[in-house]
Amino acid sequence: MIKQWRVRDVMTRDVVTVAPETGYHQIADLLVRHSISAVPVVDPEGRVLGLVSEADLLAKLEYSDREPYHPLAVRRLGAGRGRAAGENAAGLMSYPVVTISADASVTGAARLIDAAGVKRLPVVDERRHLLGIVSRRDLVRLYARGDEEILAAVLDVLTGLRVDPADLHVRVDDGVVSLAGRVDRRSTAAMAVGFVRSTPGVVDVIDELTYRYDDTVGPGGTDDTVGTFGTGQTGGGRSRTFPDIVV
Repeated sequence: MIKQWRVRDVMTRDVVTVAPETGYHQIADLLVRHSISAVPVVDPEGRVLGLVSEADLLAKLEYSDREPYHPLAVRRLGAGRGRAAGENAAGLMSYPVVTISADASVTGAARLIDAAGVKRLPVVDERRHLLGIVSRRDLVRLYARGDEEILAAVLDVLTGLRVDPADLHVRVDDGVVSLAGRVDRRSTAAMAVGFVRSTPGVVDVIDELTYRYDDTVGPGGTDDTVGTFGTGQTGGGRSRTFPDIVV
């Protein structure tokens, strides 16, 4: 069975949190001491209320000496001044917070982080209880896997597709996977390339797979086809599509 990478597989579970009444200096100390850039604000039941980041703390310094005189400037600085005046987590935090489920795919997490323009997502259950946190670094870490680990994952993917790795020549060089050999059907070659490309850590796929039977041309197909998936010719090109980071 092919492994489906979920947020729960990569998230940080031991999360530093603060209560709404936690003071500015204590929050700053926690960020520095734990080398983190944000802390979730939770209620006594562990439900996420907001998030205090370094940017929220810096608002106090940024607006400390600014005196807007024009009405437009006053409105523009309003939100920042509100956080600058905050003395505890309740007054400093950003809310509402974009969150994600532990069962979401890591691809979904990456897309949500990008769409929301944030650096991290609190991971919550259906009642918004904090389970962990997933950051851009957690997702990028998937691409820090060594070639041997990637090769093992690729072989597992092929086995899950009922493709015998012994029938293929599989090589990994600095995250680039080369697939060569012959499979039974063109659709099988398509799935193999697609799933390998989306394996965490795979940067690119060089497709040199051939197939015996083209099952994509309708009833009857074409027997003993010698071709590479996607081209119908011997030999293949190197894919330049950036992969999804989920298998």
